[in-house]
Amino acid sequence: MRQPLREENDAVWGGRNPTFKSNEQKVWLERTVEKGWTAPEWPVKYGGGGLSKSEGKILREEMKALSARPPLMSFGVWMLGPALLKYGTEAQKQTHLPPITRGEIRWAQGYSEPNSGSDLASLMTRCELHGDHYLINGQKIWTSYGHKADWIFVLVRTDFEAAKHDGISLVLVDMAQPGVTTRPIKLLSGMSHFCETFFDDARCKVDNVVGDLNRGWTVAKYLLTHEREMIGGSAIGRAAMRPLSEIVTQQVGLNELGVLSDLVLRTDVVRTEIDSLAFLWTTERVADEAKAGQGVGAMSAMLKYSGTELNKRRYELMMYSAGHDALTLGHEANLARDWLRTKGNSIEGGTSEIQLNIIAKRILGLPSA
Repeated sequence: MRQPLREENDAVWGGRNPTFKSNEQKVWLERTVEKGWTAPEWPVKYGGGGLSKSEGKILREEMKALSARPPLMSFGVWMLGPALLKYGTEAQKQTHLPPITRGEIRWAQGYSEPNSGSDLASLMTRCELHGDHYLINGQKIWTSYGHKADWIFVLVRTDFEAAKHDGISLVLVDMAQPGVTTRPIKLLSGMSHFCETFFDDARCKVDNVVGDLNRGWTVAKYLLTHEREMIGGSAIGRAAMRPLSEIVTQQVGLNELGVLSDLVLRTDVVRTEIDSLAFLWTTERVADEAKAGQGVGAMSAMLKYSGTELNKRRYELMMYSAGHDALTLGHEANLARDWLRTKGNSIEGGTSEIQLNIIAKRILGLPSA
């Protein structure tokens, strides 16, 4: 389990019907679950490792030094779990967190709608009370891996008269029921990571509302900070397992002086690697500030913007140095496919333009236009 992830099915996502590419993947997950290392900083009683933030950081550094793969890829660990730990009831934590850490339930995110992307608070998916449960009707789009998920955390409108930010709730919905339909969206790369998700009288228990009813926007914003951290970090994290300079020199070759002959390419590679180091050190600083109780907040927008834009630059240089060979989807573990995917990284979780607005307003303190 010390080889880099090369394609989607290299990773373990878990779920009710998990698939493993090898027995080693299964054993690695089982061993880390026993130690609580799929969510090392969560409390032990919820399936976590009970480690402090400092100990969790050391664990990740040691696993990276060993080139160990992540044992579990999970939106439940990265996004929903932190929101439940902060806003969930004890019953919700006991019900949902342990299966997340064990990889038994795979979660999807139901935020964006066809007419509510960057203006997420304008969403119109309806959630209406019927006796002891809610009925949900509406559509979500860009649901990552929705066709493979077991449950979905969904932003819905529960008060139709309130201001748009005030009538929203976050609910948890089992996707294995009548009334929930997913339809994959085929991308230019040939992949189908994203889906359309339709709700037609889908049922949701009353006790599956996270946080206060009609106050889901607060929970949603908190969850988004974790999503943006995850996207910003993972956007360059996977590629950074191998230095850009190493990749480019292998593709182009060195001249008799042992350097890249293309001065512009050489300069761009060095600049990108320096900026990547600055980004990694900034994430370390933000993590230390969060550990000290300062939180992340709007800084997640800066991390998300910087990480995804760096990732686009990195793959542009890899495509350039590979030349026309990179235009085939079979080259270097589908380099062209991964290059196309970087465009999505800068859109999901809030576009780069939205992140710049947040940075301007909440970090720089600039006045609204």
